[in-house]
Amino acid sequence: MSRALMPNMLTPQDLEPNWEWRDRLPAWGHSSVDFERRIDHDRLRRYRLARTRQSLQNSNAGSLLLFDVNNIRYVSATKIGEWERDKMCRFCLLTGDDSPYVWDFGSAAVHHQRYSDWLEPDHCLAGVVGMRGTIPPDFGLMQKYAKMIAQLIKDAGMADMPVGVDYAETAMFHALREEGIQVVDGQQIMLAAREIKNWDEIQLLTQAASMVDGVYHMIYEELKPGVRENDIVALSNKMLYEMGSDDVEAINAISGERCNPHPHNFTDRYFRPGDQAFFDILQSYQGYRTCYYRTFNIGRATPSQNDAYVKAREWIDASIEMIKPGVTTDKVAEVWPTAESLGFPNEDAAFGLQFGHGLGLALHERPIISRAISLDHPMEIQTGMVFALETYCPATDGYSAARIEEEVVVTENGCEVISLFPAEELPIANRY
Repeated sequence: MSRALMPNMLTPQDLEPNWEWRDRLPAWGHSSVDFERRIDHDRLRRYRLARTRQSLQNSNAGSLLLFDVNNIRYVSATKIGEWERDKMCRFCLLTGDDSPYVWDFGSAAVHHQRYSDWLEPDHCLAGVVGMRGTIPPDFGLMQKYAKMIAQLIKDAGMADMPVGVDYAETAMFHALREEGIQVVDGQQIMLAAREIKNWDEIQLLTQAASMVDGVYHMIYEELKPGVRENDIVALSNKMLYEMGSDDVEAINAISGERCNPHPHNFTDRYFRPGDQAFFDILQSYQGYRTCYYRTFNIGRATPSQNDAYVKAREWIDASIEMIKPGVTTDKVAEVWPTAESLGFPNEDAAFGLQFGHGLGLALHERPIISRAISLDHPMEIQTGMVFALETYCPATDGYSAARIEEEVVVTENGCEVISLFPAEELPIANRY
């Protein structure tokens, strides 16, 4: 059996992030080859479990009960398809020094027993609780599994310690309480574990960004009158899945008078000459996600549109310049304009427009950077964090706007941008 997740075989070296800072972060192909060392998946699995155990030890909890699919993947390195994301149909237990238990959707448990040799076969179990309430609580499944979980926690010698739960159905919380389990916030424990990426995670995030580079080149060539926002969404989905994406979470496509205020969606609107248009591509490669905006004009641009783009670029460049280990997030947020200066009544109304957020197995990890949060609750930026910085500037014409986003990896001396489609100046597609 592989030693990847066997807890008695984890060593202090498994916590090492193994960074290899170079002139440029590598974006490998999808294959594993004999002539280059690319992603080390065993090292990745050991690192993530070791980080989780360390974060658990730093908390007041003795065990973790996980329903968030990102946390389940981080701890157990299992995933059964993107369709599971909103089903509440799987869960995972990490307790004491034992290896992870995973309750899977039906036959997926047998599949993991056969093919996930980093897990103990008898810890791969079939089980289901509520599936977002479609299985009524009075069927007794919540109580059945709460009792099983309580016994495993007792067997591990952790019965007197709280259990960290990331999120669960309300009936599950009641069932755990009936078994005498004290629940604390496990999501904070997991997010603390996931803050610092190792070399393999950084390479996967870079590979995911390189796929979006290619999609933006396609978009640049396709933007013209007679094409609709949803056409670009369809073409982007097709290209990403052909490139090896395992989930195209969303693609925002916003143009013309829809740019201001920002609606965060797409429609069947046709692009028109002179439109300003911006896009956000959210997809994942081997679970690791992108959030990557670019703005274009179609055929031509007005001075007002150019001015908006220049300001958005200046704001994002100022924030990138701030990113280095030891800097706190309030200092980054301070270089962005106030909500009131952009015509919003307060920072809550402008939330997400001048924004930073961690990237990993989830779209939003730590750190979160926003004037609404960071000025009063700063967080220290650390080497190995990976996050996206995004700015938005409405144009003085009242309806156009520019939106730019860059993904950055925090290195020992600063940061490296991994979203590389050119955005220094406003790109004008199919110029007239």
